[in-house]
Amino acid sequence: MSVHCETMSDVRREIDRLDRDLVKLLAERQNYIEQAGRIKGERSAVRDEARIEDVVAKVLAEAKKQGLSPAIADPLWRLLIEKSIDHEYVVFDGKSAAE
Repeated sequence: MSVHCETMSDVRREIDRLDRDLVKLLAERQNYIEQAGRIKGERSAVRDEARIEDVVAKVLAEAKKQGLSPAIADPLWRLLIEKSIDHEYVVFDGKSAAE
């Protein structure tokens, strides 16, 4: 639900609020990425092209429902996925080093 803003101060306050919420959600998502890195048995399983395309397709469908431009959603999620994969490799490699 969007708040009607009258001033740029109002807009900035709401964007800052949303950014805090997004950080919380991204931290939760990262936790699941870390669990995946812990659970996966082989390093080659970290990058899953079919899963990447499945995630992006689901995001784009939801973006359409929510009124989020695909020109924002698609590249943003692809970057998020790439950074998540990078982080998952770090977790996976750390697990292997600890064994």
